Amino acid sequence: MLMIMEKRNRGSQILASILVNAIYAMVNYPIVLISTLLAPFSLLIVITFVSHGALLPIAIGGALIMTIIGAGTSLQQDLSHLKNDFKLQDMIVSSPTTARMYLAGMAASEIIYSLPALLVLAALAGLYISAPAIAFLEIVAVLAVMFVFSVSLGFLLSTFTSDVVQSWAFAGIVSTVLSALPPVYYPISYIPQPLQYLAYLSPATYAAEILQNAIGAVTFSSYSIAVDWLVIVAIAAVMAFLAIRKSKWRED
Repeated sequence: MLMIMEKRNRGSQILASILVNAIYAMVNYPIVLISTLLAPFSLLIVITFVSHGALLPIAIGGALIMTIIGAGTSLQQDLSHLKNDFKLQDMIVSSPTTARMYLAGMAASEIIYSLPALLVLAALAGLYISAPAIAFLEIVAVLAVMFVFSVSLGFLLSTFTSDVVQSWAFAGIVSTVLSALPPVYYPISYIPQPLQYLAYLSPATYAAEILQNAIGAVTFSSYSIAVDWLVIVAIAAVMAFLAIRKSKWRED
């Protein structure tokens, strides 16, 4: 009975996060949904036009990566707003809710908020990416790992920001460095050799290689793909640990 009550309590906490951070904005301010579509789709359109359609499958994959990373890093802005403007974190800290549960609920809300963009991109992937079913499962797995990484990073940064304006700056920098500059919309071979080493500083580059290899757009060796998986899983695990254990959840 106690376990059932705990599960219901956790479900209520996650539902509350979704209602507060996603459904409210989507219902009352539908224009905010445009922002979730604008960045990934603008780059998708540009890359497709410039390549005369040759890079469309890769660009769709890149848009998926950018959207999922954007969903995670947007958590920083939302949490900073709730923490600094509404003092919501102060109330949650004094409640039985743990940092882990708070993070899970807010992460779920970001997925719901990004769902329209993800559904459109998924439909485009089904139309323009010719790959076996196992490839799409691999894409889902890659996106899941990148979401864990980005949402953990967003949560960690949000606990240190003192003003929502500061969080906007962080979000812009993080989003650009993680998903706009790395070669997620095109193969890494398009980047001059000396600069390719810089591209590998972003975990999005490893995720893009896995995705591009899965759909058959670019072929990498089995060893390279294994290394790519090892890198993104390790980075996501480390970032999740830091978000839960090292973030400034309570005031000193």
